[in-house]
Amino acid sequence: MKKYTIGVDLGGTTITAGIVDENCRVVRKCTCDTELPQPETVVEEKIAGLCRRVLQENDMTLDDIRWVGIGTPGSVDSKHGVVDFNANFGYFDWELRTHMEQLLGCEVHIENDANAAAYGEYIAGGAQGAKYAVVITLGTGIGGGIIIDGKIFSGYNYAAAELGHMVIQKDGRPCMCGRNGCWEKYASARALTEDTKAALLSHPKNMMWQLVGGNINKVNAKTAFDGMRAGDQLAKMLIDKYVEYVACGLTNVINIFQPDIVCIGGGVSHEGETLLAPVRKLVDWEEYARDGKRRVTIKCAELFNDAGVVGAAWLGNQAQ
Repeated sequence: MKKYTIGVDLGGTTITAGIVDENCRVVRKCTCDTELPQPETVVEEKIAGLCRRVLQENDMTLDDIRWVGIGTPGSVDSKHGVVDFNANFGYFDWELRTHMEQLLGCEVHIENDANAAAYGEYIAGGAQGAKYAVVITLGTGIGGGIIIDGKIFSGYNYAAAELGHMVIQKDGRPCMCGRNGCWEKYASARALTEDTKAALLSHPKNMMWQLVGGNINKVNAKTAFDGMRAGDQLAKMLIDKYVEYVACGLTNVINIFQPDIVCIGGGVSHEGETLLAPVRKLVDWEEYARDGKRRVTIKCAELFNDAGVVGAAWLGNQAQ
């Protein structure tokens, strides 16, 4: 039996294709720019070309792989291989699987990109061994993926696990989804960056200005963490509030799903226990099952940038 698959992580900025072996190890990756906006056909050709390129660089052909799996943004009907809608790309009723099978001449599976990343963590990362797992990505927004009994939970309309769009502040900050007060407007990496910028503009003599060389455009989600480590009180206030926001949404997720494991990924997760230790403390105090004998494990994701590739590469197992 062939032991290799290809996983494709389709993003709005870049596309990554990786060859993954039977031990869920990425043996080679290639990346190209997505260059949106583009017609669907152009993106399909990019994906196909990237798959052939990564195989060629590893002295392989499509005959050497079992299937190609693709993680794509949007509401994905994985059973029929159709992206119902991908608002960020402007695609609707995109028959991605059929088109890619025609281009590549091999079996293709598709899934939402956040779901694919969660599946990657489940089969080879921080959520291994869990019966019920939730993977949350603190990035530009807040992405989510839910695994129940080893299967990706997509919901009736294939749009489940949009965890970033639960409201944690009634009539709060406006979100692009049309609601106000969504979790991702407070606890995403972008939200922390924006809150840090606003705080610095109100405190022109704060020491964090030195960390960014006096350039407000260099502020990112790490700036306040670095300031806190340097002993700055404004930075500590920002991080304390950010931890509250993360813990609030996380407690909601845990109360609903009661998973074995919650994995936190995305750029902010690189802070490790600096972030997770105070988050756990708040969740332990707030969650419904706080007096129960079995408690959820909250930990960092382990695959980071490879999660989407690994999860997509193993999507064929979901279909069996």
